[in-house]
Formats: sequence, C-alpha cells, structure tokens
Amino acid sequence: MQYSGVVPGTFLDRPNRFIAHVETADGVQTCHVKNTGRCRELLIPGVRVYLEQAQNVKRKTAFDLIAVQKGTRCINMDAQAPNQVFAEWAAAGAFLPGLTQIHREYTYGASRLDFCLETDKGIHFVEVKGVTLEEDGIAMFPDAPTERGIKHIRELQRAVEAGIASTLFFVVQMADIREMRPNDRTHAAFGEALQEAAASGVQICAYSCRVTPAVLEIEKPVPVIL
Repeated sequence: MQYSGVVPGTFLDRPNRFIAHVETADGVQTCHVKNTGRCRELLIPGVRVYLEQAQNVKRKTAFDLIAVQKGTRCINMDAQAPNQVFAEWAAAGAFLPGLTQIHREYTYGASRLDFCLETDKGIHFVEVKGVTLEEDGIAMFPDAPTERGIKHIRELQRAVEAGIASTLFFVVQMADIREMRPNDRTHAAFGEALQEAAASGVQICAYSCRVTPAVLEIEKPVPVIL
C-alpha cells in the first residue's frame, strides 16, 4: 500500500478523536485523524508524525494523519489501511492457495465480516484487526474495550462450528515485533473470547509490516500468545 503527497510534521494536540493539529514547514495544519482509537501512547505532543495530502480539494481538512514515529519505529495508524493491505496481500496469493475471488464486507449471521475468500476448496471468512499498540516489542490488541470485536470473534466461532474455515487476522502496523498478545489489562473479555475461538478451530494469525511514512506492506508472521 502506497501513500502519496506525504508531509512530515510535529504533533501538537488532538482536540477530539477526529482532528489533530500538526505543525509543518508550511504552518499549523488541522488534520483528519484516520484512527478513532485512543492512541494515547502514540500521539504525544512533540512527536514526529506524517500526513497525506487529501485528494478532495473541497474537504475541510487538507491532510490525513497516517503515521507516527515512536522512538526508532515508524507506526502506521491509518485504521483503513489493514483491510487494504490484507486484500492486496491475499490477492497476490500469500494467504490462501487457489484463491478465486475476494468479497469484502460479507454479511454472515448478525455481523458483517471483513472478507469472504473463495477458493477451489470452498469459502474462508477473515476478520482483520489493525494493531498499533506496542510495549517492549510486544504488540497488543485492543487499545480500548471492543464489544464489536468480541461479536466478530463469536461470529467466526459459529462459522467454524458450521464447517466454514475462519481466521482472525491481526495486521500489526509496525516492524520488529517479537509477539502478539490480547490486551487483557484493557479488555479481559476479548482475550477470553479469543482463547475460546482458537480452541473451537478459529485460526488466529498476526503479521508485522514493513512501514515507512509512505508505505505499508505485510511482511512476516508474528507468534500469537493467548
């Protein structure tokens, strides 16, 4: 996944979850934050951030905040990017052999799952979660309680019980990660649901990414510790 028109800047503040103020070489910009999560450990006044210039000139905000520098690690924090990079990666044949078609936003039961992949052996459901939270080389999800996330896990579990292969896929939006864990301190119920789903046959995967201010690409698998 490639961004265009990327501009560096210094994060100043975030008056609400949709908007941030960033100082660039051309002055202070009011930017759209492409992640409604808390991101408190990332968006600290003074940190280096990266903006993408919006294509729509009629927008109220001329830039999107897409990435942040955390120490030596560049972290992509665009919440829309994980689904896009997974789709590109899967279409290239990296996830399932014999892939014939990709359906997005597929309704199953009471949920709308991110992907239904058609292969010569049947269908495979995939729910993608982007991960931006990291501590000491360990990636964690979620960074805030997510009942919606639990609902998706339960739906994948029901699908497996009905004979449909299903995967919960964590796109870790950074490189150099040792392992992936559920963030039990923030939402223990999510970790419990994850364990139950894995025991029932839901595949749990995590992959780190190659990240630059202008690039996000799925790179290599990361051990998932439940």
